[in-house]
Amino acid sequence: MNYSIPESINTARLNLEKVTIEDWPSLHNFYKDVEATRYTTGHPLSEGESWRIVAALIGHWEIHGYGPYTLKLKDSDAVVGIVGLWYPGDWPEPEIMWSLVPGYSGKGYAREAAFAVRQMAAECLPQLHLISLIFEQNRASIRLAESLGATLEQRFLFRDKEALIYRHLSPAHPGQSDSCENADQRDQAV
Repeated sequence: MNYSIPESINTARLNLEKVTIEDWPSLHNFYKDVEATRYTTGHPLSEGESWRIVAALIGHWEIHGYGPYTLKLKDSDAVVGIVGLWYPGDWPEPEIMWSLVPGYSGKGYAREAAFAVRQMAAECLPQLHLISLIFEQNRASIRLAESLGATLEQRFLFRDKEALIYRHLSPAHPGQSDSCENADQRDQAV
């Protein structure tokens, strides 16, 4: 299939690669963790359940022509998480999503990768109006969305929980804040 976006993106520290089933064992480290899944699946998953989630991530590419990337450290090829475009059937709009494997938070990987995905989407899919759907208690994701220049647009009930929609403006949009972006990241994004 010809995808609407590149199957890989490189940043200063990360390789973002289209999710494959070979990534499943490493991604299971995320899906089996209680804290990591608190705001995604809502509970840790068995191996079979996490395999089906990874299969859904792969299928998303086939359905939409775009999807999430597995994040791998350039220096070790270690899988540190997932970041990318996500639009399942019950989502209000396409989003930039992110999740990190336990032990890799607080190092700026999610921000670096989400920034690269936002830049790529603006170039390859400028018609998409991207959001991040974040549960209200997920303070770390709210901080990340805000650091990317996203703004709170609305609150609503999603899957019986209070959720927030943060709107990402296109980097080309005249109202976009560039205060937290540096030239090195822009040069490395795609």
